Amino acid sequence: MKLLKSENGLGYFWKEGGEYCVIDKITKEDLLQLANFTLDQPDVEFDSYSEEDIKPLAHRIIYKNIYEKLEGLITRKATFKDEANRLYLKEYEKYKVEESVLKGNGSKQEVA
Repeated sequence: MKLLKSENGLGYFWKEGGEYCVIDKITKEDLLQLANFTLDQPDVEFDSYSEEDIKPLAHRIIYKNIYEKLEGLITRKATFKDEANRLYLKEYEKYKVEESVLKGNGSKQEVA
């Protein structure tokens, strides 16, 4: 899936639902969607950034920054997912202990 493309001198981003929108109309929700899609999907791609292909200065600035961030995210995808999983591991382990205590004797006990 191509998330960023340059066409007819403008930059575009892929929006959920399959449509492309001009890059200067991107919202923070769209950015989050692109980041999540980049992390979750194995086959994302982008048109390379080129000043010659994108004419408006605003489009160039926005496209270049998003392109660099998403490319970096792809490069660090495995590390990023491992770090995210570790953030929740402590709480998960605590929940797992509490659940096993509850299942063990049927009464609620405080677990430190």
